[in-house]
Order: sequence, then C-alpha cells, then structure tokens
Amino acid sequence: MTMLNKDMTLCISLSARPSNNGTRFHNFLYEALGLNWIYKAFAPTDLAQAIAGVRGLGIRGCAVSMPYKEDVIALVDRMDASASAIDSVNTIVNDDGVLTAYNTDYSAIAQLIERNALDTESSVLLRGSGGMAKATAAAFRDAGFTAVTIAARNEERGRALADLYGFSWTPDSDGVSADVIVNITPIGMAGGAEAQSLSFDEEQIAAASVVFDVVALPAETPLITAARAAGKTVITGAEVATLQALEQFVLYTGIRPTTEQVRAAEEFMRAQ
Repeated sequence: MTMLNKDMTLCISLSARPSNNGTRFHNFLYEALGLNWIYKAFAPTDLAQAIAGVRGLGIRGCAVSMPYKEDVIALVDRMDASASAIDSVNTIVNDDGVLTAYNTDYSAIAQLIERNALDTESSVLLRGSGGMAKATAAAFRDAGFTAVTIAARNEERGRALADLYGFSWTPDSDGVSADVIVNITPIGMAGGAEAQSLSFDEEQIAAASVVFDVVALPAETPLITAARAAGKTVITGAEVATLQALEQFVLYTGIRPTTEQVRAAEEFMRAQ
C-alpha cells in the first residue's frame, strides 16, 4: 500500500451526503496502477470556499454531486462542452489553478441506454429537475426518445427542463405510468429522510418494463429492490457511478484503465 507522503496528488469529491463509492473506486485504481495519488470525499459547509480550496491547494480533480452540480458553474473558469450543453457540472479539473468543468453523467446515462437496448418508442417518465435530471433528459433526447414526461414539483425548473428538450411536464408523478421510469431525486438515498421510500409506487413499477434509479447509495435502493421483485429490467445508480467515475479518472490522470482493472475496482467499490 502506498504510504501518505508530501508529493501525493489529491483528488476529492463534494457532496451533501458523501459515500465511499468514489474513494474506493479511485483509490483502488491508483494503487493498481502504481500512482502516487489519493482520493477523499468531503461534505462542504461552504461551496465557494471549497472550490477556492481546490484552486489554492492544487487539488487536481473534484467530483461534484447533488445538490451542487449547478451552483459550481459560477465558481469555475471554463466550461467544457459536456457541461455547458446542459448547464450541469459533475467534474472539475485543475490545471495549474485554472478550473475546467465537465459532465461525465451524460456519457454514463447514454452508455446505459445503449447497453440495455432501450426502445426509443417507449414512453419515459423522469422524476426530478436538478443537474442530474438535465444530464439524464439530454441523454434520452439524444438517444432518440420523444415521449418523455418530466415530473417535478418545482414548476419553473420542471417546465424549463421539459421545454429545453421538447418534452412534457407534470407537477406530480402520482398516477402517471410509462414504459421506462427513472428516479433522479434523492428519494431512496442512504442517510436521507426518505431513505426507505419508493420514488414510484407499486402500480407504476408494475406498469413499467424498465426501472432506472440514478441513486448510487445504496446499490440496491428500495425502488430497485421492488423492481427486481416485480421482474423488471433494472438499471442502477451504482452502474452510473462506475461509468461516470471512470471518465473522471481518465480526465484527472490521463490514463484509461483496462476493462479488467475497472471491473476489479467496481467489485471493490460495491464490497463496502
């Protein structure tokens, strides 16, 4: 094991509810590849000060999770097309004090849509309107889906997101069914007030053919557990976490691990 030392390159994550997913995934690969790097998760009390710390301390990379994906935009120097296209950031790379924002959520969602061969003729219900919802909606739009409904209680944000991609909006997902249902809210996230709650009810799960939950912790959320029990095709937030973290790793280090190394890192991440 690499011992802590003054020459280590540091990468971090910023989240309201930090998990060990990123720390285990990235640190496993650093060790496997013999890199003198270390990764640490933080729950910032002041986002602006945290980003100033990234710049001032020479922190190489910074992952950004809910609810900071839009708030960090004003704090970086440059927006890569992957982030500017959807006004949402999940990755910051520090090049000698210049902070460039990226979004690897989009590519992760797009890959999972393709991997699971989701039918573009399917109706889709997306619940949520934050930064992750933007990445998800963009990925479904670009994959060719048109029958998409955004369910969001915040009318301004919900309508804006739906209008941006030519989708429809509803203030409440209750009673709305679709072939593909996607949770992009913190409902079901470990440590939250609704950790044991279902983001969609049993009738909606029964009516769907595919159930997708972007919540990564726990890997088996209440929604995913219910969907598996109902025999549905499931796509998990843990899968999203692996794919987006891999692209972050490449942005930070300039190295793309082998498929075997990524699989081993994913297994290590999920074994916590």
